[in-house]
Amino acid sequence: MLVRGFRYKMKPDADQEVLFRQFAGVCRLVYNLALEQRRDWYRQYERETGARLNYTAQCRELTALRSAYDWIGAVSQTCQQQALRDLDRAFGHFFAGRARYPSTRKKGVNDAFRFQGREVATERLNGKWSAVRLPKIGWVKFRDTRPMRGTVKNATVVLDALGWHISFTCEIAHNAPINICPSVGADRGVVNTLVLSTGERLSVPPSLEAIERRHRAAQRVLARRKRGSTRHRRQLQRCARLAARRARIRRDWQHKAALHIAQRFGAVVVEDLKIRNMTASARGTIEEPGRGVRQKAGLNRSILNQGWFGFETLLAYKLEERGGILVTVDPAYTSQTCSACGTVDRQSRESQAVFACTECGFRAHADHNAAINILRRNTASMRMEDGHQLSDEVRTGSGLLPAENPRGSLRGRC
Repeated sequence: MLVRGFRYKMKPDADQEVLFRQFAGVCRLVYNLALEQRRDWYRQYERETGARLNYTAQCRELTALRSAYDWIGAVSQTCQQQALRDLDRAFGHFFAGRARYPSTRKKGVNDAFRFQGREVATERLNGKWSAVRLPKIGWVKFRDTRPMRGTVKNATVVLDALGWHISFTCEIAHNAPINICPSVGADRGVVNTLVLSTGERLSVPPSLEAIERRHRAAQRVLARRKRGSTRHRRQLQRCARLAARRARIRRDWQHKAALHIAQRFGAVVVEDLKIRNMTASARGTIEEPGRGVRQKAGLNRSILNQGWFGFETLLAYKLEERGGILVTVDPAYTSQTCSACGTVDRQSRESQAVFACTECGFRAHADHNAAINILRRNTASMRMEDGHQLSDEVRTGSGLLPAENPRGSLRGRC
């Protein structure tokens, strides 16, 4: 059984958009009130009632709150219960050590609400448009850019910088086939986003760099605007739209590249990179200021612009769907090791793009040489030769959140 997400751009009319904002605001209020109750009043609640303050108890509190305030009762109860479920899940992640303590939701950042799948219905209007029926809102049009598959489990309406969108989470019956395709190693970089052991080089679209320049210029204009003014608000929205467009272009490329690799290879071997540590700031402290801070900041931006972790996540679930696996290995010295003779020498890396072995004279593109070493490191012979252990982490798509924009196999990209 696969869990996939299908995201579409909505086109609500003026009255429906007012309802959307009302639903999002009430759900945000319920979440924040429940968070405050758990944070500040749970001892008093347990002392007075003798019961624990959990999701079930807060659902009973929600019923009383809806009876007391008509404007809260006007919003679907399911959406408010889903907000309580989100809070309960957030506390579960916190106590398990997987996340930080839950924080309050804010207007303009957390504008979303969710329905259960059995409450919504969809119908096709024409070749480009469909409509979804939402409880207490009615039929709302959305741009049908890809066919949905499976059974709808829930539908989330969210507002971002580019407008209102709806995401359907669907369960799809699927039996993974036996994958007999060959293995491949992949080296991630900054100049070339991905270089395969076959010699292929894949890079994010150059339009990202153009949008990045426009975004920086817009941020400089924003810095000169007076906070709280209308011009500041409009410029802030412009910056948000550019950032959202850049993220969408990057995600589109990631889906296409991951699908291209998953269709051709049965196992993909990548380095087990600690991206958060790699992109840490070099500012240091007042007592011990860092060195090369601006250069390190530029490198951090370049790494984050490639979207390494997002690509790895998409590749994992696409491989699993086709019976493949994603394997991570130790990244130590992959770029300094000669793939021909096995000599490890930092002097062999002449430049960012050139690898010339000081021992045997082998020359190749540096990233291609590293990709071959990454692939060989996943084999028993390589581990015995170099003393490297295969990582225990074999990633698949199981347990991952639904992808942002997965496509069907008929008219979409993946």
